[in-house]
This record gives sequence, C-alpha cells and structure tokens, in this order.
Amino acid sequence: MNYRHAFHAGNFADVVKHIALVRILTYLHEKPAAFRVIDTHAGAGLYDLTSSEAERGGEWRTGIARIMQARFSDQVMALVAPYLDIVRAFNPHRDLTAYPGSPLVTRALLRPQDRLVACELEPNTRRKLIDALYNDKQARVVDLDGWTALPAFVPPNERRGLVLIDPPFESRDEFTRLADGFSVAHAKWPTGIYMLWYPAKDRRATDSLADHVARVANAGSRDARCLRIEFSVAPQTAESGLMSAGLLIVNPPWTLAEDMRAILHEVEKPLGLGGAGRFRVEALRA
Repeated sequence: MNYRHAFHAGNFADVVKHIALVRILTYLHEKPAAFRVIDTHAGAGLYDLTSSEAERGGEWRTGIARIMQARFSDQVMALVAPYLDIVRAFNPHRDLTAYPGSPLVTRALLRPQDRLVACELEPNTRRKLIDALYNDKQARVVDLDGWTALPAFVPPNERRGLVLIDPPFESRDEFTRLADGFSVAHAKWPTGIYMLWYPAKDRRATDSLADHVARVANAGSRDARCLRIEFSVAPQTAESGLMSAGLLIVNPPWTLAEDMRAILHEVEKPLGLGGAGRFRVEALRA
C-alpha cells in the first residue's frame, strides 16, 4: 500500500487519529511537568485542500468536512471541541481550505514547557514542514528516517510524553518494521505513551501486529496496557481504497477508551459511506 498523504489529508482516518491525539495531549496537560511528543513520520504539517492532489482524492469531503457540519451531544462536543477548534484556526474564513497534520495538531496543544520532535526524511515534504514550523523554538524538525529516530529519541529528557508512529506504508514489510521499531523503543522507555497507526486492509497483518504490541506492552503486568481502536466507513475489500484504519495505543490515559467509545458512536453516521460506519474499542491483554 502506498499512502501518499496529500491525496488523503482530512479523511476519516485522519479525523479518528487526530481526535485520539488531541485527547491524549489534553490528558498530559493534567500535570504541570513538561512532556515531549516524538512524531516519527511527521509529513508536511499543513495540507492544502484546494490542491490538485486533495481535489483528486477528495477524501476530506467525506471526512473532516462532514465532521465540521455534524451535530454532537453536549458530552461528545466537549471532547471533540479542542480538535475542531484547531482545524478552524487554520480556516479563518469558514470554508475548509487547509487541514493540519499531526505536527501542527500537536503544536497547537504544547504549553510553554513542552516540546515536539518531528522527523521527516523526504526533502520536499520536510521543507514544507520546516516552513509550517518556521522559527518555532518548541518544535524541532529532524532530517532523519523515522525508524532510525524511534530508538534514538527515547527516553526523552522530560520522561513524559507520546511517541506517534504513523508510517506511510510504502513497503511490504512496514507492519514488521512497525512491530520491531515499537519493541526496541518500548524496551528503552516502557512508561511512555505510544500511538501506532495502521491501515486495516489485511486482517492477518493487523491482528498479528496487535498481538505483538499487546505482548510487549503487557509483559509482566496483569493490567491491559494496550488499547485497540478501529474504525471502518464501509466494508473493506481487496479492490476498494482504504475503508478501515486502526490505532494501537500503549499506556493509554485511563479515560481514553470511554472517551473514544462515546465519540466514535456519534461519528459513525456522518463518516459512514452508504450507511453508518462501524468501530471497535477494546483493551488488549497479552
């Protein structure tokens, strides 16, 4: 699978991923101590929804565009409002013309004591990310392969924070690299929060990844330290584009499972294609 993000920015997978990201960062705000976010495959930072790539894909129209128009209960609106406010900040004239990637979503929620390390190897994409974070003293853009950076930057000096691993899935062995990279990083920093994104097109590959991550995360513990979240806008087939995507979150905030169940229950209908979408949120044990 070749997941060139300029074609898919703002789609359902971005919406679910970034809502979860915002919930985690909001949780980290509950303690005054500084935290660090390490984004291993950061991307361009900001995506132009009027570009030829975005227009060609058009996935944002059934993703973030629908969510911006959706009606939520008071409970869920309180949970998703910080995410929606970040998107609106990049679209001051109300029309949706831009969508922030994970580095800019993260940057919007950094306090003065917090830091971001964003890794991006592809030169053109990295230049765009540098422009998006120009002269930002709290955000560092690193010219380094994400798989090399993953073990190199943990544990951070702050000892609190999140590692976001969101590779492009351009190579056949990406699931293996994701599992191996997480294992090495977790061995060095077992108390960090990890969020792993994956396309859910091959059930055998996704189940194998989830089993591996759960075994590593839960080793020596009776508690489930791995949360699996998947969302599907329509049945996934070999011929269709991306219809299902998932997140594995290690050491999740204790409120995250309940929050995400409430949120995803209310985004099933607006994000669904040809009917309501489907989701699952489950704690994984070894």
